[in-house]
Amino acid sequence: MPLALLALAIGAFGIGTTEFVIMGLLPDVAGDFGVSIPTAGFLVTGYALGVMFGAPLMTVLGTKVTRKRMLMLLMGLFIVGNLLSAVAPNFTVMLMGRVVASLAHGAFFGIGAVVAADLVAPDKKAGAISMMFTGLTVANVVGVPLGTLIGQSAGWRVTFTIVAALGVLGLAGIAKLVPDMPKAEGVRLRHELAAFKNVQVLLAMAMTVLGFGGVFAAITYIAPMMTNVGGFADGSVTWLLVLFGLGMVGGNLVGGKFADRALMPMLYVSLGALAVVLALFTVTAHNKIAAAVTIALIGALGFATVPPLQKRVLDQAHGAPTLASAVNIGAFNLGNALSAWLGGLVIAAGLGYTAPNWVGAILAAAALVLAVLSAALERRSDAANTADGLIATATGTGAGSASPESGPLKTAVHH
Repeated sequence: MPLALLALAIGAFGIGTTEFVIMGLLPDVAGDFGVSIPTAGFLVTGYALGVMFGAPLMTVLGTKVTRKRMLMLLMGLFIVGNLLSAVAPNFTVMLMGRVVASLAHGAFFGIGAVVAADLVAPDKKAGAISMMFTGLTVANVVGVPLGTLIGQSAGWRVTFTIVAALGVLGLAGIAKLVPDMPKAEGVRLRHELAAFKNVQVLLAMAMTVLGFGGVFAAITYIAPMMTNVGGFADGSVTWLLVLFGLGMVGGNLVGGKFADRALMPMLYVSLGALAVVLALFTVTAHNKIAAAVTIALIGALGFATVPPLQKRVLDQAHGAPTLASAVNIGAFNLGNALSAWLGGLVIAAGLGYTAPNWVGAILAAAALVLAVLSAALERRSDAANTADGLIATATGTGAGSASPESGPLKTAVHH
């Protein structure tokens, strides 16, 4: 794997850290600015919305420059946003900083996935994408716990200053290591938008929303579930999230490896197993050891879907994949928001803290159904194309000795 992937992974590590570290620092931020915890929660919601809307916006704005230069500009935006958060004099400025940083998120991963895939041979594309996403998964194992610890001991502003420094390191790495590949000739915004007419692209994005939504239906409410149902102490939740992060790292690497060999079977296995494990979590949540193992499995199976789904979008949006790739990153965040909302609804309905696991299982099962449907449609399309090719070949062969007048007849037969 080329060293350029390391630079992309460093940028991904910084972005993953800033996205999730705020969850552990909300009480500190709320206390410093004199706002309630629910109000401070807008720092999470604002970031997610920024990713969803920023992914297509920044990608469209970046169509006029090379992908390397756009990645550098995005890291610059990320640095500015985190520095703004670090020095924010009030909550409003802090929220602005979070939104500014989030605008870089979706486009960075979307464009970065295209660059990563272009850096390697065709049979290693999913593996290259997973290497970049390793930075995001490692952030949950190292960056988030460490950033939370630093924020709680030295102040949350120090955490965001360090994250900005990670952005500087990522920017330098991209400038030094990522080759300045020329822009794809002839690709315009209308070509990028045309990818969304492809039903396979839309199905892949729907799988992203539902599959990853299944993961976060459970993980969003992991703290109350584990303390009230599993019997864990409050301080143990951090280490349970580390287990989840370790599962993410392993699943991401395995998903990248096997997606290059058999992409759709990898999706069948990971989504099917994820649905089963999430359903079982309603039972295993009552036992500490079983719950810890299940949390790691959810992380592994959930992130095993990321490289194949991202590669699926790139494959189906061939010729103009950049915008579709970035929007698919927004789809992950849409899945997070959707599942957190649905999980909150079932808890509020009095169904208990394990009820979101059933929501997650249903969402993952729905993603599996879409994967089967997508493959069936693709097989039917391939069969139709093969039949058309045979007809064209047959009519073309017959036309060799035919008179010129047979041209219209040949066209009619072909159609």
